[in-house]
Amino acid sequence: MGEQQEKLTVAQAIIVEGKYDKIKLDSIIQGVILVTNGYRIFKDPEKMALIRYFAAHTGIIILTDSDRAGFRIRSYLKGSIPEGKITHVYIPDIFGKEKRKDKPSAEGKLGVEGMERSVLEDAFRRAGVLTETAPVRSGLTRLDLYELGLTGGRDSASRRRALLEQLGLPTLLSTGGMLEVLNTMMTRQELEAFLHQHRNGD
Repeated sequence: MGEQQEKLTVAQAIIVEGKYDKIKLDSIIQGVILVTNGYRIFKDPEKMALIRYFAAHTGIIILTDSDRAGFRIRSYLKGSIPEGKITHVYIPDIFGKEKRKDKPSAEGKLGVEGMERSVLEDAFRRAGVLTETAPVRSGLTRLDLYELGLTGGRDSASRRRALLEQLGLPTLLSTGGMLEVLNTMMTRQELEAFLHQHRNGD
């Protein structure tokens, strides 16, 4: 089996959807991990109070699956926390089936529990969680996305989708969500270079 890898320490409380997601993260992360129990969080005021507490005191990380249900839960949490720091960590769209399940999910995507450790580490690192300092905001704006052909054009939706796939981000990510993540990853110049390289690489 090889040597067991050391756990990563995360100061913020991590919010996941289910108990198997928590079990997966427990093997990788040293820290507080809270479970929404799927849509049950919509009618669980005690759990929401706990999540709001952590948001205000330590900050929280929202890590849901990359399917529509995961994005609905993520959106609900974001809208239900009036104060505190929220960091979004996104897993990529990887299609397959978790070992414990008889068949794939409705959308065929692996959830948090089905992700390899390296993929999860990369997702946390991309969000700036595993660095000593907070991610640098590069100042990318919606105007930049427009000028680079990622919004407002005939092919902009397919270009955004291609970019998200290349960066290992879920394709259901909204334009605003994509902008938020890009600002933790690269400058306008780096994004421009990445797009040019991707288009020339076809």
